[in-house]
Amino acid sequence: MIRAGIVGGTGYTGVELLRILALHPDVEVCVVTSRSDAGTRVDALYPSLRGAIDAVFTQPDVDDLSRCEVVFFATPNGTAMLMAEDLLTRGVKVIDLSADFRIKEVKLWEHWYGMAHASPDLVAQAVYALPEVNREAIKTANLLACPGCYPTAVQLGFLPLLEQGLTDPGHLIADCKSGVSGAGRKAELAYLMSETGESFKAYGAGGHRHLPEISQGLALAAQKPVGLTFVPHLTPMIRGIHATLYAQVQTDVKSLHGLYERRYAEERFVDVLPLGAHPDTRNVRGSNLCQIALHQPQGGGTLVILSVIDNLVKGASGQAVQAMNLMFGLPEERGLATVALYP
Repeated sequence: MIRAGIVGGTGYTGVELLRILALHPDVEVCVVTSRSDAGTRVDALYPSLRGAIDAVFTQPDVDDLSRCEVVFFATPNGTAMLMAEDLLTRGVKVIDLSADFRIKEVKLWEHWYGMAHASPDLVAQAVYALPEVNREAIKTANLLACPGCYPTAVQLGFLPLLEQGLTDPGHLIADCKSGVSGAGRKAELAYLMSETGESFKAYGAGGHRHLPEISQGLALAAQKPVGLTFVPHLTPMIRGIHATLYAQVQTDVKSLHGLYERRYAEERFVDVLPLGAHPDTRNVRGSNLCQIALHQPQGGGTLVILSVIDNLVKGASGQAVQAMNLMFGLPEERGLATVALYP
């Protein structure tokens, strides 16, 4: 059994990790930390885990976490970079669900996240854990930087086009919508139900910190810099990302659909829908699946790519477990082969 620890077990991504790992046949959750709830049983705070997780929240401590073979950081940005080096030195693999190690240019990261990076030397070592791109590197990594939710949906949607040079990488548009759980488990006025219900808004239109992460991944696929307009929106739902992507093409949608089917034919967690389909976020809720559909309005030169994921699963905790499976030589779908919740 793989001994696993979770730092930050009370946030949405931490609880989602607990839900997934509780049923993983090859994992034993040994340590779950929470500064605010130390001493409380996990299933007392989250009764949905009664009978599934037998653990007590503890203070984050490197000595305690060193009992684990792998430690997940489901923490706010700026936490994993303070503890990762000590854990790695002790032979513990680290999977970071925050943004601490995603962006390779440290000064750019510091600009967007507003703090000095505490472990800049580890950034180059970290492998960006998007399995559909970096599968082989993930297998031999000790430090993984899990992609953000918006970056996952956007990159999976654009990758086939950019890899084959079938669109102008200088003119890409990502119009994305997220449920409120993407903001994390915190008491802020903007995310109260009375504020988000019956409403819909854009935010970060002038610049969002996921932009450099998305641009970095797309530029690697295109082998050149990209020009991306990225505008996120907040929707009155709990889970889900819907990315509506626009790219200029000179190829008909039927041929491009074949390209997408071939690119993702062996990917267990990417589902290219039939032509004419419109994916719903509810069709992936609770699953590690990304569903993609293509449209070419009026047969013109704009390809519309629709990409949907559950932001807490494929956009966070599920993808982290998918990457962990690769690190430990397990089948990629182990512990993740579930059907989406409906309705």
